[in-house]
Amino acid sequence: MSVVAVLAASGLTLTACGGSSGDGGGGGTIELTIAQNAIAGGKNARAAEFIADWVIPKFEAAQKAKGKDVKVKFVPSGVDDEQYKTKLSLDLKSGKGADVIDIDGIWAGEFAEAGYIKPLSELVGPEADSWDGWAQIPEAVQGLATYNGKKYALPIGTDGRVLYFSKPIFQKAGLPADWQPKSWQEVLDTAAKLKAAGVPVPIQINAGTAMGEATTMQGVLPLLAGAGAEIQKDGKWAGASQPVKDVLGLYQKIYGGSGLGDPRLQQEAKGRDKSFQQFASGKIGILLEGDYFWRGVVNPKDGVAKMADRDQSVGYAMIPAIEPGKGIRGQDFVSMSGGALRTVNPNSKHPKEAFELLAFTLSPEALKEETKNGNVRITPRTDVNKEILAGEPLLTFISEKVLPLTAYRPPVAVYPQVSVALQEATAAVVGGKTPDEAATAYQQKLEGLVGGAGNIAS
Repeated sequence: MSVVAVLAASGLTLTACGGSSGDGGGGGTIELTIAQNAIAGGKNARAAEFIADWVIPKFEAAQKAKGKDVKVKFVPSGVDDEQYKTKLSLDLKSGKGADVIDIDGIWAGEFAEAGYIKPLSELVGPEADSWDGWAQIPEAVQGLATYNGKKYALPIGTDGRVLYFSKPIFQKAGLPADWQPKSWQEVLDTAAKLKAAGVPVPIQINAGTAMGEATTMQGVLPLLAGAGAEIQKDGKWAGASQPVKDVLGLYQKIYGGSGLGDPRLQQEAKGRDKSFQQFASGKIGILLEGDYFWRGVVNPKDGVAKMADRDQSVGYAMIPAIEPGKGIRGQDFVSMSGGALRTVNPNSKHPKEAFELLAFTLSPEALKEETKNGNVRITPRTDVNKEILAGEPLLTFISEKVLPLTAYRPPVAVYPQVSVALQEATAAVVGGKTPDEAATAYQQKLEGLVGGAGNIAS
């Protein structure tokens, strides 16, 4: 379906970029718009209400105090992410769209390559790079908003992946409640002890195509980082390299007849959901997942697999490198993160004021307000996280220990297809192929996706 057809079918209309008769410099009104895929009473309703009820009046008042007459309008959407992306792309391509827009971090490179978004310093000037918030955002998290060495946006939130483990199961197997493995072998040795203690599924690391991107983000990519490689670096993709073979080798050790993991779970349509239920009911010992698992799955209040005793029974540890010091950047521990970005539309008539609005939404005051009333999440700012995560041990752990050493998916258009090829490689190993066979088939597929062997790291 073409972009235009999608827009017509969904009844979406283009929003004009903020402009006005006044130029802002001569005492006229400056009109700005801010857009998100959020709508009152529908998708991401809380976010929509926060912008409309708190951000806009507070920002307008702050601008008035500086002698500027600024009026802000919120432009809501409530569609699926692909529809939102299509609408946004068409707006940006045709010189329209809101002044301040939200995008998924994974779209950044694609949008930058297409010229839909521009480096902030080009649009706004030096104040974009000298924004005081940058000092509070870990360098690894800044990477989410950076493309080819330039900052295109501000990160608005992030997450991290860890190893969760069941403390009651560990206790039965004589394992420590403060478990922190330092190598893959230690993880496998722990899983073997759990198996010997009669645990039905000692370890679950997502594999196969049924789990989709969850296999890549909660499996392949953090393991690849632990083997010392990134899926794309300096424009070259990781093919059938030793780190990729190391990752597939670990999958073989877990699912290739050792009984440490359940291969059937990786092939079922609802395998990931089932793994959540099994962990909550004490059948899985170790699980690699993101902080969503803690916040949304085993949350005692409203999780999909509620655990009343979550805070006492669920332990968590950093993901170790294959061996100490062998992870990316010479790290002992690794993780992967996702996240969203907020940026200034290159078509904005008032880029400086638009950036001020953007920066205001990521001020400590705004982030603290946004994360009130049970809406707590990891913000990009360490100063805010220290305060709002004080009663949240897992989120504090991720903010302080995991984010400084995390990595992100490459923000390029072909990445989702590469991700599928990685999922297929893990599926092949779970299905009985050797790591070498699976790696060779993956390399062949990768060459077709990324324009030949010349774009693959030798």
